[in-house]
Amino acid sequence: MSTEQDSTFDDPIETTPADVAHQTTGFRMTSLSSRGAGYYFQCLLLLITVVAAAANRLVLYAMVAAKQLKKHVLIFNLNALDLVNCLFLSVSFSLELSNIYLSGTSGYWLCLILLSYAVSWAALYGSLISLAAISIERYLKVVHHVWTKNKLRNWMIYSAMAFAWVAGIVCSASVAIPTTSVVNGVCHSGTLFLSPTGRKAYWIWDFLSFYVTNLFLFIYCYGRILVVIRRQARVMAAHSGQASNTAQDQSSRIQTSVIKTMTIVSVWFAVTCAPVYIYTFLLDYNAVLFDENVLFTLVFISYLYTIINPFIFATKFVPVKRVLLGLILCKKNTQAAENSINTSIRFVNRAQNVGPT
Repeated sequence: MSTEQDSTFDDPIETTPADVAHQTTGFRMTSLSSRGAGYYFQCLLLLITVVAAAANRLVLYAMVAAKQLKKHVLIFNLNALDLVNCLFLSVSFSLELSNIYLSGTSGYWLCLILLSYAVSWAALYGSLISLAAISIERYLKVVHHVWTKNKLRNWMIYSAMAFAWVAGIVCSASVAIPTTSVVNGVCHSGTLFLSPTGRKAYWIWDFLSFYVTNLFLFIYCYGRILVVIRRQARVMAAHSGQASNTAQDQSSRIQTSVIKTMTIVSVWFAVTCAPVYIYTFLLDYNAVLFDENVLFTLVFISYLYTIINPFIFATKFVPVKRVLLGLILCKKNTQAAENSINTSIRFVNRAQNVGPT
């Protein structure tokens, strides 16, 4: 650790409100306030990530139970990345709230792997890449159906899955590793420790790569898909008098369900992530004054994307919805049966206690 880095941490003049905002929307969040609003904000985020992890786990189970894993491997990969993101976020928030004193090599690696949020951000980057891959896959299967049947191979899909994981790790590590260090037992990491030019370059790259590109793909791919689906609907309406193929109708309904689900997920991503990006840019160019409450609110909105995602799949993706409803109904039936048995036992016991008169 260099002397120059130490002086940066020790000099409070070096840390501006804009720097803190960048740090918050990047990796580390505890510098916002100590045991104040920031502390309770992290408690709230911890609760959100625990709930989101449980919900994503249920969705993954439902996809396997509904035998949709091989049919929609990219969607399964998306939820797996969201699950990893939520799990590591909850661990990182828990460690932050515990206020552990870091020292030595083990303290540095704990800082780099967990307290810098590098692993969770790797999963988040991978999730956004998977979201783009799903948009392209849906577009090809609907708009270029014949080409897809002849040219699209399973190895291409699995390569896209692997690329999402590897690219996410590389993107996160490229920022976390050079900016992470431990000073006076405290983990410091994130874009706060880049130069002003480096920070601006990083956020422009991040905004263009993971927001603008995804937004363009969503609008183009799902816009073209909507046109094709409407055209197909008119053709099917013209032949409505003919006998329908039940298997084909069911496949068409599932396909429509997938498209609706991914459209909602994409729109939800665009809506929840836009405010924090905009506010960060305005802070970077001193267009607005730093407001901790505004920042907390916008970061909270961006985290809602993670927790709402699995519920969108649970309510809109028909195979997943069917399995989850089956679990709920099975639980209700089991509880009703247990209540019936308990009532019968109580009746028998009462009769034995009364005995013959």
